Amino acid sequence: MTTLALEIGTKGFAASRIEDDDPDSVRRIALPTSDAWARCRDLLLETARGDQVTGVGIGSIGPIDMPAGVVAPSEIAQWRTGFAIVEAVGKVFPSASVQLGFAGVCQALAERNFGMTTEVMDSLSLIVSDRISAGVMVGGFVAVGRTGNGGHIGHMIAPGFDDQCECGGRGCLEAVAGAASVVRWAREQGWQATTSAELIASAATGDQVARAALGRAGTALGRVIASVAALLDLDRVVVGGDLAQAGPALWQPLNEAVATHARLSFLPGLRVVPSQLGDLGVLAGAGVLGLSAQG
Repeated sequence: MTTLALEIGTKGFAASRIEDDDPDSVRRIALPTSDAWARCRDLLLETARGDQVTGVGIGSIGPIDMPAGVVAPSEIAQWRTGFAIVEAVGKVFPSASVQLGFAGVCQALAERNFGMTTEVMDSLSLIVSDRISAGVMVGGFVAVGRTGNGGHIGHMIAPGFDDQCECGGRGCLEAVAGAASVVRWAREQGWQATTSAELIASAATGDQVARAALGRAGTALGRVIASVAALLDLDRVVVGGDLAQAGPALWQPLNEAVATHARLSFLPGLRVVPSQLGDLGVLAGAGVLGLSAQG
């Protein structure tokens, strides 16, 4: 009997068997421009290798409708109005229990079970990539919200910023600190490359525009983290995703903003640390969902 984990991300699909500890066993494909479900189904079947599948956990970027088993990511044109992913996966694996969760929730589950929050009860686990999402753990339990979308921290307002967000609002954290937004801001200032990895490399060599782009992202992240920490009485925040690897250019202003704003008497032990899960957090959390779906 086999349990599968599926990640629906901003750049592609990933799938793995949860008993495979080797990161190289993860199968990944880029987001298809057509026939998204057919490509996703084939990926799952390749990962199953003909074995009986008894559980599938799915971690997806939002928005989702967890009770209905529906995903509606804007990155997949065919699914923007909603795709019943749980029903579709269930038809492929009739013997499987299938559970859907928001990407941030899955990240929090992974940190809780395998990462940096195993010994704390109240924490925030962030993914800072093109999108910014989070999972909130209170009292040892991950909060999912009414529709499963709890953790869309990328659309909290970052004080002091007024950047236009793709959601239609202004000043959202994602509009300032999302990887794509950071690159876009840097290019508007004259920086020439196109990816967040190149931006991080430029900052490491002292490029002032790259450092400024990451600096404002770090400041925005720190301000929002301090606000959430005060609201929920947290003692650990874990930051993962593409930009978490940016080094001092991001982390110094982030930590300075947290130190400036997290001043309440119950927050002296607040720690903000990088995730150690690499790009496997959402997939690992989806695996936890797949196991829990089987009771």
